[in-house]
Amino acid sequence: MKLMTLNTHSLVEPDYASKTRKFAQVIQKELPDIVALQEVNQSQSASVLPDVMLPGYVRCIGFDRQIRSDNYAMILAEILRGMDCYYYWTWISAKTGYGKYDEGMALLTRKPIERVRQHLISRTDDYENWKTRKMLGVQVQGCPDWFFTVHMGWWNDEEEPFRGQWDSMEEFFRSYRKKDSTIWLMGDFNSPDNVKGQGYELVCNSGWQDSWKAAETKDEGFTVEKEIDGWRDSDTGKAEQKTDRMRLDYIFSSEKRKILTSEVICNGKKYPVVSDHCGVMITTGQKMPDKQN
Repeated sequence: MKLMTLNTHSLVEPDYASKTRKFAQVIQKELPDIVALQEVNQSQSASVLPDVMLPGYVRCIGFDRQIRSDNYAMILAEILRGMDCYYYWTWISAKTGYGKYDEGMALLTRKPIERVRQHLISRTDDYENWKTRKMLGVQVQGCPDWFFTVHMGWWNDEEEPFRGQWDSMEEFFRSYRKKDSTIWLMGDFNSPDNVKGQGYELVCNSGWQDSWKAAETKDEGFTVEKEIDGWRDSDTGKAEQKTDRMRLDYIFSSEKRKILTSEVICNGKKYPVVSDHCGVMITTGQKMPDKQN
């Protein structure tokens, strides 16, 4: 099974249209079973598209905002279809980004999506507050595992600390933990692994497996090579940044699983740069079941 995660920066990223096409080419070549995306935007002023016009789209229960014509996830799925590469997808927004975008997260899957769930992990649920955070998860046909995408806040944030968001997630996951399945948690954790006593250690000490650490074959793992939005503009980010090269993007599993490879992608070495973050791709020792329900 192959999993991929990327903080896309989407419509905010310079030359995003060209970079979206390049990222689609990466997906077409690698054919990951699950693609987890963060900072997935659409313009609040763009025209609305009805769900019936969105091939492969599965609406999340309780999410009522409409997909608009420049939605990054929709356009990515559309480009892939033009390459004869078909993915099912879902998207939610959590907040207003940069004063003009619906900003959220998305999941693309090769198998049909059977269940979609969202969960508020921040204390605030104010759509105009940029610190509002949610996570999004899916279960796909024939597989008992759950796959979640998340974009978390900073450890030292006085209003929305990492620990509070993690506690909310752990409570939520209690009902999703099953003996015969795994929860895969993918995304931008805003928590460098070289900073002791903070978010990364909290996740690992909570019993989650870092796929990079567990991988039989891996690279250096750095997903941020320079100062980025949020870390540049936030006092919290500045306080926590210890180095220009950081591991902020992870794929964790709720159970110990065999991880064959972990690679940083879209870093200019393995595939072109398409965002201010690099992506992570892992190959696990298990296969996505072929059995259809």
